[in-house]
Amino acid sequence: MRVIASAGRDDLAQVYIARSAAGRHIEFVESLQPPRPREKKWVLIVSCLFGCPCACRFCDAGGEYHGRLSREEIEFQIDYLVKKRFPDGVIPSEKFKIQFARMGEPAMNPAVLDVIAALPGRLQAPGLLLSLSTIAPCGCDGFFCRLLAVKDGFPPGTFQFQFSLHTSDEQRRRELVPARTWSFAAMAAYGRDFFRPGDRKITLNFALAAGFPLNAAQLLAHFDPAIFLIKITPVNPTMRALASGLRPVFAPGRGDEAVIEDLRRAGYEVIVSIGEFEENAIGSNCGQFLRSYLDRKEVPFPGESYSYPLEELPANG
Repeated sequence: MRVIASAGRDDLAQVYIARSAAGRHIEFVESLQPPRPREKKWVLIVSCLFGCPCACRFCDAGGEYHGRLSREEIEFQIDYLVKKRFPDGVIPSEKFKIQFARMGEPAMNPAVLDVIAALPGRLQAPGLLLSLSTIAPCGCDGFFCRLLAVKDGFPPGTFQFQFSLHTSDEQRRRELVPARTWSFAAMAAYGRDFFRPGDRKITLNFALAAGFPLNAAQLLAHFDPAIFLIKITPVNPTMRALASGLRPVFAPGRGDEAVIEDLRRAGYEVIVSIGEFEENAIGSNCGQFLRSYLDRKEVPFPGESYSYPLEELPANG
């Protein structure tokens, strides 16, 4: 792997494009949460696939799929950023989060679990947090089963596990996430198996777009507020979101705060993460910088470009 482009700001977010030996491209990110410095909180967001077959309507990483990253290719992203900021390999950040949530659904790549299992022996990072975000695709049961065993090798509270729902209406979710996924009931059952005393609550993530419901009663039918919390982010202005006509919620004057109050009355802890406007200009949303870079440079992916329905993927992704 070789880094071929980057953009951003050291005090906010930097996005990098890397090219594999086979000529395939990924992007990965490091970010801060101003005004906290890197020594307080540092976040790495790494890719797991070359593209993604899931084709979510707001994600620029999806629509084309060119294969899984190897363990070494995932580790390259982490090592590149660690060596750049902390050459001695000692990461002093009080919160050092690695998110497996950039390009590609992580459950479709078993190498993600190899990377996670090996991290304690590769990094000196007492503040390590691991974040894994999934749409819960069908056909990946082996990944999720092994994840339970890998997780048990870490201290309680190390994992931030997240289901990306994006709406509380299961049928309408198909409009945003066309891939075949677990039902809400199946996600809730897995969450009950995943959660242990001392763990962080499992996140139900909503990149919320106008017109898609977020209803407390629909969530309560499946997800226990003692185990699950709600995180809301406005849908980002990616190229795919704009082409799909998706508009963000929580714009000034919209009055979306009532949704939050309903969720809190239902017993849910609610996190609203608006993010920094500058990150949109940097292009640090999933797949955004790579798509614009390849369009500008007119660099094609080598070999055959292909996409197919998720149910046609081999077992375990």
